[in-house]
Amino acid sequence: MAKQMKVTDDHSIRVGPNTQLIRAGYSPFDYHGFINPPTVRASTVLFPDARTMETHGQKYTYGTRGTPTTDALCEAINELEGAAGTIILPSGLAAVTVTFLAYLSAGDHALVVDTVYGNVRHFCDSMLTRFGIEVEYYDPSLGAAIETLFKSNTKLVHTEAPGSNTFEMQDIPAIAAVAHRHGAVVTMDNTWATPINFRPLDFGVDVSIQASTKYPAGHADILMGTASANAKHWHPLQQAHGELGICGAADDAYQVLRGLRTMGVRLERHQASALAIAEWLESRDDVARVLHPALPSFPGHHIWKRDFNGASGVFSFVLAVSRGQNFRAKAQAFLDGLSLFGLGYSWGGFQSLALQVGLDERRILRAPDDGPVIRLQIGLEDVADLKTDLVRGFDAAREIF
Repeated sequence: MAKQMKVTDDHSIRVGPNTQLIRAGYSPFDYHGFINPPTVRASTVLFPDARTMETHGQKYTYGTRGTPTTDALCEAINELEGAAGTIILPSGLAAVTVTFLAYLSAGDHALVVDTVYGNVRHFCDSMLTRFGIEVEYYDPSLGAAIETLFKSNTKLVHTEAPGSNTFEMQDIPAIAAVAHRHGAVVTMDNTWATPINFRPLDFGVDVSIQASTKYPAGHADILMGTASANAKHWHPLQQAHGELGICGAADDAYQVLRGLRTMGVRLERHQASALAIAEWLESRDDVARVLHPALPSFPGHHIWKRDFNGASGVFSFVLAVSRGQNFRAKAQAFLDGLSLFGLGYSWGGFQSLALQVGLDERRILRAPDDGPVIRLQIGLEDVADLKTDLVRGFDAAREIF
């Protein structure tokens, strides 16, 4: 999708997403022409006089309230998301939890999709419950039918599309329309797609959340999260961020900003390789089914095709097992048979990863019962080599009876 970018004071040009990623958030001539922004590390910031200090009458006042480095990242994310403001946090989980705390109070009711990231569920079931906030989980397929779950005290609806591990799609515009009729805030974890492939705020979401750990950073060595709000909901988010004092570090912000510059071309490779492998897996007898929104066979494919510009490199498949076989033993044999795929959490980096996902905590949706669910992160390796490695895993699993 082309983006209009201001080039001088009197004219503008339209640019594509990769050009936008290269330029967003920072002008080299703000810092003597250096193409990357400087890393400004700060806690204390000095004021020129007592009056300026008393009134906070300058742009920077203390390290927790931002530096030129963290501002450069926030401005880039604002542009990509179409947001009024962005906060940066030390992790994707922190981005979700601070967002919840910005809009929820004791006595409120929140609707959270049942396919939510597992650690967010833990936060809801422990801390939010302890704070007197009622959390209700809902089926991601509800769409406008979510209206039946609203109460007079429903203040927030949290979405995640595709859903964690099993990749169910959600009708975000329909959910947002219902939520807004009831005066509720709509938040979305958009880590899978990034704003390159889906811009939540354009579809009615109020706060778009990313684990920048994944594709923006891109190299499996940074933890960071962002939350970006529209104009109506920016102030409470900004205020909560300041009051909680949970902020991202300048060095990490620099690395994420550097990663953004190549995120578009990396996403293209992740998407193409993952789709090629997903289609190949669909043809194998070792696989019961493939859970990838970009496949026409996937139940939510029509929503993905309608709303999204592309996909990423993460999807799952159900390993085929015979009746009476041990799911865990089959899955572990498959994983232990791999050599190019690393066994590790997270995703979005350059190396391919695999793991068996646990779905026992879900309240509404049943986990697949036709075999263990294996999640793959398809990295930047050659597709042929990854297919060969997966065959090694299938061969190892076949030895387990």
